[in-house]
Amino acid sequence: MPSASTARGTAYLKALTLEIEKKLQRALATASQRPNLLQELFADVALEVDDRAKDMILGEEDTITASDESYGSPLCFYNVLADHFARMPENGKSILDLIVRLWSQSFASNIFSLLFHKWVGNYDDTGMFVQLFEFQLDNPVVLLRYSSALIQGATNVFWIDIQTNVRRFQSFFQYLLEEVAVDSERLKKIPPQAQRDLFLLLSRVMLFYNSDDKLERFFKQCPDFPNAFLLGSAADIFVIELSDQLQKLKVEPVLLHYLSRIKVLQGLELRLATSTRLKTCLYSFTSPGGPMYPTRAVRHAAWDALDFLFPLRTLEKIFCYRLADILGISLVSSSDYYIHGTGRRLVGILYFLVYKLCCILY
Repeated sequence: MPSASTARGTAYLKALTLEIEKKLQRALATASQRPNLLQELFADVALEVDDRAKDMILGEEDTITASDESYGSPLCFYNVLADHFARMPENGKSILDLIVRLWSQSFASNIFSLLFHKWVGNYDDTGMFVQLFEFQLDNPVVLLRYSSALIQGATNVFWIDIQTNVRRFQSFFQYLLEEVAVDSERLKKIPPQAQRDLFLLLSRVMLFYNSDDKLERFFKQCPDFPNAFLLGSAADIFVIELSDQLQKLKVEPVLLHYLSRIKVLQGLELRLATSTRLKTCLYSFTSPGGPMYPTRAVRHAAWDALDFLFPLRTLEKIFCYRLADILGISLVSSSDYYIHGTGRRLVGILYFLVYKLCCILY
């Protein structure tokens, strides 16, 4: 017989579920208020659980535990609701039906991914893996739709963390990494395209969430890419995505964090094209001005990363940039290797070719 605290926690979660249903129904009924209502709902489910609500929800062994706090992120309502829907999937069906009808709306995929990310699969009390909602396996179109929405929603919420330099969704990330991406049983439950998208997404944010210690396991579970003969190994794909992610970062503390953690890449066996791509990316943060406009702290951090990852090129880097300053060459991107001023463009082209030759030789 459930204890009083267990019954109180279950009743509280059912009340939350009912409130979510009501807001989704209102969003479905009123097109003019739909974006605002969905944005409010997303903010509600991402809200941190206060002490009073935590006392009502947590406590007994058969209720939701505070294990998500072990990742260093605050316990939010999406944590307890996702766990609740994984334990009692029938309570989430009505919410899922409403979200599906709002599929094309902003924040719909965000809400879906936060509330139902544990529907990828679960383990019962005996440790046996069970697939929630078996009908999904019989309908690959539905399974792909849910998997794509999960990845899209995760992409959106992780970017929110990066833009605000907080880690509110770290437990969500840890679940996707540790319980899906490196778990072969769960990983094979989603379509191959979703597996590849998940690998690319996690590659972009692993350093932000301080999970670089799991790179080896992550690489071992890398899905098959149809163009792998062009991209290279799992490490190559990871570095390519990471390099692209660095180019998009505009928040200085986040960029400094990435540059400090990127040193974990030392020792990875990479293709020449991948290594050159990473070098070019880091070089773009060592010069003041456009297009990156790095601060002094970022420039120093980029130089430190370059010296650590490519120590044999230290003297060459100093020589190249001193020569670039003398000649007026901007070493930012391949499109910017030119001489500022008439009559010197040919020299800039020649220098660019010499620089690329040095990359190949080293």
